[in-house]
Amino acid sequence: MFSTMLFAISIVALSQFALYYWRAVLAGTAALPISERVLAAAQVQEGRLLPQHFETLAGLHDLTPDLKTPQGGLGLVRVYYRLVQGLGTLSMLSAWSERERLVCARYAAVQVDRRLQANLELSASLRSC
Repeated sequence: MFSTMLFAISIVALSQFALYYWRAVLAGTAALPISERVLAAAQVQEGRLLPQHFETLAGLHDLTPDLKTPQGGLGLVRVYYRLVQGLGTLSMLSAWSERERLVCARYAAVQVDRRLQANLELSASLRSC
């Protein structure tokens, strides 16, 4: 009985650690600068990214080919965005939901920017051969 309880507590603690680590990676990536070309492609007005731009940026991410080895997609971020968006319908979580959805939008913008930059570098290296 004790070993089962200890195992369950360990699984919960490990899951919580994994979730916090994933969220920290998401926030760290979202804090990186976003180029003007990505903001222009997403039709962001005045360079101000909003949580509503996530869908546009996710669509741009799907359209940009990944010519190098896959660095990760937006699969889990899309699920997280939808979950947070659903929780945002509760009035007490609306401000938190808005902030988290903005983090998701910034993450998607950075990922699109990374793909574009990698593709430009690969194209330049092919031209130099």
